[in-house]
Amino acid sequence: MKQVVWLDPDTVDFPAVDDALDDPPGLLAAGGDLSPDRLLAAYAAGIFPWYDNSSPVLWWSPDPRMVLQPHHIHVSRSLHKAIKKSNCRISMDESFSEVIASCAAIRAQREGTWIVAEMQAAYCQLHQMGHAHSVEVWQDYNLIGGLYGVSLGSLFFGESMFSRAPNASKIAFVALARQLQHWSFEWIDCQMPTEHLQSMGGKVMSRDAFQEVLTRCRDVGGRVGRWQFDSKVMEIQ
Repeated sequence: MKQVVWLDPDTVDFPAVDDALDDPPGLLAAGGDLSPDRLLAAYAAGIFPWYDNSSPVLWWSPDPRMVLQPHHIHVSRSLHKAIKKSNCRISMDESFSEVIASCAAIRAQREGTWIVAEMQAAYCQLHQMGHAHSVEVWQDYNLIGGLYGVSLGSLFFGESMFSRAPNASKIAFVALARQLQHWSFEWIDCQMPTEHLQSMGGKVMSRDAFQEVLTRCRDVGGRVGRWQFDSKVMEIQ
């Protein structure tokens, strides 16, 4: 019978993802910390943290997994019109800490959040190191939507998004996908399947297939450091 593995605090090693539980689906390990080395090792192995204040750090590798290829993003007719009519400004890495705090606050209002204070601090540290990135959507000087995630090779691991105005998070996601396509990124990992992401071009992939993609892409290319949109990409928003 499979059991949750408690991580050795003195190493950043993880068990094989095939050892993840079926119930709850994808739970692989517990314990450890959210140090940059451990987080980067987790993403390189197809694992991510997801927990709340009532539990230790929990590590997951779901099967199946939702992914999206940037060049296959689907923009509905209504969303295309909204993007064209929008007078919003879209930026990258201008306000990472505000984006992650907004993602946490909106989820806490709805159903509770896994983006606890410890998680926010850890990803802000990854951002300062050039591994975690945000997209911001601004109305005048107000942040009305955005998303954040982690970059590794030619993969972007999406973590969370938020909206304070209609379509704001969708606009951020479309802008991200177009920029990633411009940079020849191959995949966006969306983690858990949702109808919303499926409607934008996400597809379900088995864990084994995802691990093959990860092995091929995690050391290819990569952009460490602060990100910003290319002017040619922004012209088509």
